[in-house]
Amino acid sequence: MSLLNALPSTEQFCLTGSGKWSSAFAVTDLANASIAAVGLELAKLIASLNLTPAVPQVTVDQRLASLWFDCSFRPDGWQLPNLWDTIAGVYETQDGWIRLHTNLPHHRQAALHVLDCDATWDSVAAAVQHWQADELEYETVNAGGVAAAMRSREDWRAHPQGRAVAAEPLIDWVSPGFIQLRERTQATAERPLAGLRVLDLTRVLAGPVSTRTLAGFGADVLRIDPPGWDEPGVITEVSLGKRMASLDLSMGEDRLVFEALLSKADVFVHGYRPGALDGLGYDTTNRRRLAPNAVEVTLDAYGWTGPWAARRGFDSLVQMSAGIADAGRDWAGSRTPHPLPVQALDHATGYLMAAAVLSALNAAAQGAPVPLARLSLARTAELLAGMDTSTQGPDIADPAAADYAPHTEKSSWGPGRRLVAPLHLSATTLHWEQPATRCGSSPAAWQTARQ
Repeated sequence: MSLLNALPSTEQFCLTGSGKWSSAFAVTDLANASIAAVGLELAKLIASLNLTPAVPQVTVDQRLASLWFDCSFRPDGWQLPNLWDTIAGVYETQDGWIRLHTNLPHHRQAALHVLDCDATWDSVAAAVQHWQADELEYETVNAGGVAAAMRSREDWRAHPQGRAVAAEPLIDWVSPGFIQLRERTQATAERPLAGLRVLDLTRVLAGPVSTRTLAGFGADVLRIDPPGWDEPGVITEVSLGKRMASLDLSMGEDRLVFEALLSKADVFVHGYRPGALDGLGYDTTNRRRLAPNAVEVTLDAYGWTGPWAARRGFDSLVQMSAGIADAGRDWAGSRTPHPLPVQALDHATGYLMAAAVLSALNAAAQGAPVPLARLSLARTAELLAGMDTSTQGPDIADPAAADYAPHTEKSSWGPGRRLVAPLHLSATTLHWEQPATRCGSSPAAWQTARQ
């Protein structure tokens, strides 16, 4: 059998709804296809597990798929915190533009240390103007921060990292091995992933999208964060359907708990930058030793080869590096960088990660070897940059009341409503039994003893 290695064509699924994101790039087509990939791989798994008499048909709602690439939760009577730190954003340099990403305290501190200025927008803007973009990017990254100079598509294709990423597959399947799937008697056509244990070591935003998707089909997703971790502004997006626990992997007792969890996991999804888990003592060999029968899927920002393979990054930064913000500027007739209307690299990569999990589970169900799957935001950017932009139709309008499910979701922060799911199979629809909840609110334990 073949593992997932490309987006599906529109002939492989049913597309309903209308509207598209206004962009220089095919953002809505990417949303449709990446979400459809989940459905198609799930349909194959459902058939392999004999949960339905025939392979289910997959339907994607184009409008809802587009909206899910933005925010899926609307608070009722309260507001989420601002997504961005007060000094995060795009600044003009001596010779171009740079984006500073300062949402995490240590990234903020690194940027301010390099710039040697006060933590205000005006002070940072004045300091940045004395730098060349590439130089400031280099110094910020070396100081432990995250930043990206704006490059054109041509510059990125000529850059050593751009060339490396372009040569990588969309999903890099490596180190195949045979795994024995645990029998899941709870699985049904309606909840095909019921009983599947997914250990989640991911953070904003692609990785959490992948595990949120698996939870929507019934998986028991347990996310592990360091004590005190939070993701304000996106927490209602990234915690939906999951149980959220905390462990300090530098502490002996917590390491034992983590290793016990990993040994009983059916799926392990992680988004630490390359080498980070190795530094904690959990390299590929040790992970395989602890969890020989777990499907493993991971991602990074800038690809798995090339000089930037270990570089920290986020969707907005990869857009700057890979020429997307520059191409958007030309398309919009703007002087300043023009990003995508949504964080499409994150969302698409997340759905492709979920599809990769399902593809690997299907391979295991058929007795085929199962490799580890590696994806990256930068490779998804290359995918998007190469997609046809000829799709016609009205621009996506703001979400309306009919776009939301009728019931109230009681999140840890207050009530709200969630968008209707964008993906439907013949007998299966995404839905979540666990509302969005706080980090560290659950015990670090699986829901049931291993069968």
